[in-house]
Amino acid sequence: MTGKMAIVGNGDSIMVFKAAGVATFPASDEKKAREILRKIASDYKIIFLTEELARPLQDFLKRFDEEPYPIVLPIPASKDGGSYGEELLRNAMERALGVDILSK
Repeated sequence: MTGKMAIVGNGDSIMVFKAAGVATFPASDEKKAREILRKIASDYKIIFLTEELARPLQDFLKRFDEEPYPIVLPIPASKDGGSYGEELLRNAMERALGVDILSK
């Protein structure tokens, strides 16, 4: 596993990643996404996960915080995507640094 990246999300939103050489794994719902994450976790260092799938899987995703890899990063799947990924990043940085450096 040398820096391999993957994305799990709905078919339309992940196509741009495929063009950039990122392994793509279509998932229509959180059940399928969980199944895919279990299968690919040991093969990839960075796994992008679209926000609409990441939000319902937030308890499941906590298990990945205990190991250095894979790093699972929620990303918005549309222009008007939510702020869930930003919220997770803010919380992780605050835990690590003791201060919210992303505050507005």
